[in-house]
Amino acid sequence: MKYDVIIIGAGPGGIFSSYELVKLRPDLKIGVFETGNPLEKRKCPIDGKKITSCIGCKTCAIMNGFGGAGAFSDGKYNITNQFGGTLHEYIGKQESLELMRYVDGINLANGGEGTKLYSTANSAIKKLCMQNKLYLLDASVRHLGTDRNYTVLQNLYAQLENRVDFHFNTPVRSVSVADGGFEVHTDGASYKCDRCIISAGRSGSKWMEEVCHSLDIPMRSNRVDIGVRVELPAEIFSSLTDELYESKIVFRTEKFGDLVRTFCMNPHGVVVNENTNGIVTVNGHSYEDPARHTENTNFALLVSKHFSEPFKDSTGYAESIARLSNMLGGGVLVQRFGDLIRGQRSTPSRIEESFVTPTLSATPGDLSLVMPKRILDGIIEMIYALDKIAPGTANGDTLLYGVEVKFYNVEVEIDNTLQTRHHGLYVIGDCSGVTHSLAHASASGVFVARQIAQEA
Repeated sequence: MKYDVIIIGAGPGGIFSSYELVKLRPDLKIGVFETGNPLEKRKCPIDGKKITSCIGCKTCAIMNGFGGAGAFSDGKYNITNQFGGTLHEYIGKQESLELMRYVDGINLANGGEGTKLYSTANSAIKKLCMQNKLYLLDASVRHLGTDRNYTVLQNLYAQLENRVDFHFNTPVRSVSVADGGFEVHTDGASYKCDRCIISAGRSGSKWMEEVCHSLDIPMRSNRVDIGVRVELPAEIFSSLTDELYESKIVFRTEKFGDLVRTFCMNPHGVVVNENTNGIVTVNGHSYEDPARHTENTNFALLVSKHFSEPFKDSTGYAESIARLSNMLGGGVLVQRFGDLIRGQRSTPSRIEESFVTPTLSATPGDLSLVMPKRILDGIIEMIYALDKIAPGTANGDTLLYGVEVKFYNVEVEIDNTLQTRHHGLYVIGDCSGVTHSLAHASASGVFVARQIAQEA
């Protein structure tokens, strides 16, 4: 079968490139290939009762399928160039922000209306952070919530399903150059196209490297973020979350000078498992619906590590740490902060006696047997720093889940049209190594769709 445009991956980048192409060029024949299921069939078997931990499904319903890994996230769209990726370095700061605002408008029109847009502008919290050697990054944050985010995705799919050919449960094995265009190879067939957009997400990191090798596309090693997910009573962070919802706070450690940052803050949220290439890590969600709120807030503390020559496999390094956690705990480990400081492992009885009730069934253990000392020392420093602006963060009952890892893809060499050295082959979203967020990935999809609409 021949398509005008083939899109690999139905995450935010793939969805918004499809949306914009259908809007601008309804005459184009578009095919979308996705490893996972349609949205309504994405069901994680973990129910907290019969199944309490990851069973290693063939395709992870949390990570793959329509909506990508962001489908069951808490639906935070950070409209900023300060974090979430480096899209602005390719297309310009102003256009990057305008595209993110455009995406925000589409989300509002498709079920996100009425959700709050938070901002760090003119915040007294920013001053408080600076007074305590912390730096609050600037952003406007649209919080859809996991429930409203799901509704938005449903509505977008309803607009696309009869205008785009979706091939679900159809992983693309390879991409080749053919007849002035490209050929996409699956287990059952091959499909040709004039233009190809690769939007395989973070979970497609290893596959993306294979494609780059086969097509002789230059790439360079990117960073990796390793850390823990913190869970504590919602009241402790309420002064921040009530005003900002998502506060991206960066701290430079005194011991090693490393940067530690907060990430993916979920007021009244839940901690969840995540399966990436068979490795179980931890993440967090939150809901817009008050009926689904918990008494806890969770957020990640991540340490960024950049590797230089001769080391090239930053993803492999992070995976090896996550595998240690899986080896010791059969999945995610959880430890009380007080136990960590005292050098003792947490036990089921200590967790049960804690004043913080876990929202994820994880194995009590000792994170110091898993995390590299430099990274763990940085996280401990950051917790004490946060305790100065949110007293109670360093309480002994604060829970730490490990490990949380953000696998950033190798940075693919693309030009300022997000195109590789092969004309007509675009790499967007998190698999490019350029974007690291819902807003940036979605914006990159719109940007490329507009390029193709003008040329095709």
